[in-house]
Amino acid sequence: MTLTQDVSRNVASGSAGEPQLLEVDHVGLSYVTENRKLEVIDDVSFNANINEFMGILAPSGAGKSSLLRIIAGLQEPTKGEVRIKGKRVVGPAKEVFMIFQNFALLPWKNVQENVELALMPMKELTPDERAQKALKAISDVNLAGFEKAFPGELSGGMKQRVGIARALALEPEILLMDEPFSSLDELTAEHLRGEVYSLLISKDSPIHTVIMVSHNVEEVVELVDRVLVLSNRPSRILADIHIDLPRPRNKKSDEFYRYTDKIYSLLV
Repeated sequence: MTLTQDVSRNVASGSAGEPQLLEVDHVGLSYVTENRKLEVIDDVSFNANINEFMGILAPSGAGKSSLLRIIAGLQEPTKGEVRIKGKRVVGPAKEVFMIFQNFALLPWKNVQENVELALMPMKELTPDERAQKALKAISDVNLAGFEKAFPGELSGGMKQRVGIARALALEPEILLMDEPFSSLDELTAEHLRGEVYSLLISKDSPIHTVIMVSHNVEEVVELVDRVLVLSNRPSRILADIHIDLPRPRNKKSDEFYRYTDKIYSLLV
């Protein structure tokens, strides 16, 4: 399939025979303020498949974060529905974990305690089991030795690793990432991006699907298997693009430039 043909696909769906872990079905979101209706998301539909790293790109203020919260069951759409493994999402979904751009760490808890916090709802775990899961996840993100450090003692990249460790410890099937690198300096972000794909999408990872929202085109093309490009508010899907590039991706290659240029042309 050529790049031009791929970009022209406006409705995303799983390939024939592939399990559809997540279905976003004609989702819309609007608010009524001072007798005025504000449309944020308008009729967005797509499926996400197992072992897929998906990106969502849209202009600022187009409702990207709201769409993630709807998928996670943290916000109710005003129309349409989200289904996980065929079951409608009507509240916080246990299959989903969300990483925020501001790290969302409690400053009075150390690294291990912040990771264990995500495991507290799992009442079947003993304190020892909870600690072991947290320590393994901390080691997996290369933070071994920092278990007792507090957030104020960590760099931005290390704080985001704690967020990723939380996700690995909790073992969700779907991981949502809300601009996870936007709070980091470029050098730190570049280094962490280089590790994220292999860490999250691998045979050893409990995570089946990752969806990352961003406004950084190069970042998305570097990381994802597939990207949805959304319009300005109210958001609609402009294109569903499969990124067919070998890994690790060469950001100086002609193919990389072709993808980024095409996506930029859709966003302007």
